[in-house]
Amino acid sequence: MSTSAPDLAAQHDIAARLERLPMSRWHVSIRLIIGVVTFFEAFDQLLIAFSLPEISREWGLSAAGATTTLTVGSVGMLLGALASGWLADRIGRVRVITLCVVITALGNLGMALSPALLPFLVLRFVQGLAIGGEVPTAASYIAEISRAKKRGRFVLMYEVVFPAGLTVGALASAWIVPNWGWRALFLVAAVPGVAAFFLQRKVPESPRWLVARGQHARAREVVDRIERAVRASTGKDLPAPSRVVAAEDAGSSGTSVLRDLFTGRYRRRTLVVWMVWFVGYLANYGLTSWLPTLYQQVFQLSISTALWCSTLASVAGLVGCVLAALTIDRFGRRAVLSVGLGGTAVAMGVLAVLGVTSAGQLAVFSAFAAMFSFAANISLYLYTPELYPTRSRALGCSLGGVFNRLGIITGPILVALVYAGGTGLSTVFALIGGITLVATVITAVFAEETKGRTLEELSP
Repeated sequence: MSTSAPDLAAQHDIAARLERLPMSRWHVSIRLIIGVVTFFEAFDQLLIAFSLPEISREWGLSAAGATTTLTVGSVGMLLGALASGWLADRIGRVRVITLCVVITALGNLGMALSPALLPFLVLRFVQGLAIGGEVPTAASYIAEISRAKKRGRFVLMYEVVFPAGLTVGALASAWIVPNWGWRALFLVAAVPGVAAFFLQRKVPESPRWLVARGQHARAREVVDRIERAVRASTGKDLPAPSRVVAAEDAGSSGTSVLRDLFTGRYRRRTLVVWMVWFVGYLANYGLTSWLPTLYQQVFQLSISTALWCSTLASVAGLVGCVLAALTIDRFGRRAVLSVGLGGTAVAMGVLAVLGVTSAGQLAVFSAFAAMFSFAANISLYLYTPELYPTRSRALGCSLGGVFNRLGIITGPILVALVYAGGTGLSTVFALIGGITLVATVITAVFAEETKGRTLEELSP
């Protein structure tokens, strides 16, 4: 792909034209299409936790085999997140999202037909590459088509589809697995692959990415089409573009490189956001990924009852995400992140102090922990794209996704190791609560507020 050097005047012109656009059916339709894709990526991510008890029974998995089955996809997600940022900053956001959707759907089909554990694990790993790549790339795209005013609500109302996908995945699993088996669940999950067709036909490439790559003419063409669609939707003329206030350029080139994330203003941003990604998902998945198994093995619940109890945490998490979306433009990113992490630490601490004496107690307090944890974690999908310039935004988001996946991998393994040591569940919750409390303090002190500022104002 041929590109010329980035032109700051052209970048500011494109940004000003996007910033002047009122909310319209065009914005909602694009958010809906990308949202449907992300919804089913979330659906796919959770399936393994809810199908694991039946997979373990069918193939006679040991504790080590079950842990491998649970985490192999997360390893793929980690690598996919890492690769997708580099790729999306070079070939475009929409192409990467489309590729990930196709791979995810084919992976589900293959896993449903797997005759043994080994091909299942290989396919789950490959699918993990796609899931890990889609989510941060989509977050970059949605942020880049948003205006500064109420960007938090616009982006997070899109991001709510991820916990919604987790919730629907939990509900579908609780119904499908006991009645039709785990293979039927993966067959159903393969159907949304048709969304790739709508992505290619209906979703334009990010104008901010195009102009940052030197494709000025194409960026203007895309914005022209968007403006026509918005005028047709609102029935009104567009306001004149306002001058975009940009941060002072630190002198980086238009090419995304890793060192960009550790120079000048970006160093502290990067270190803080990586820490929050890691701890937030360590706490979340350390708890939720083992819930169905804990309900079965510790409290002797049936598979159906265990899955329904586990679903409560997903529903509570969805509530937390909606609350974050509705409040983040008012209270700011730092406040929502700090309260989310702090609430998670408190809920984990209560479980540690009281001890886990019943399935009901675990269900209630794990739901509270999930509500706060999901609120913090979903906010990261808004916050991270705001911290980086367009040339490195997808890379910054993808590396945040790497620490997300490291947390997802570490959490379940940490829980398994500590619990297997015979110290009990109280120790597990005390450890996770303590780690989350430290992250709360660091976030409250060092996280930079981004509320109400354009992407160009935040980063040159």
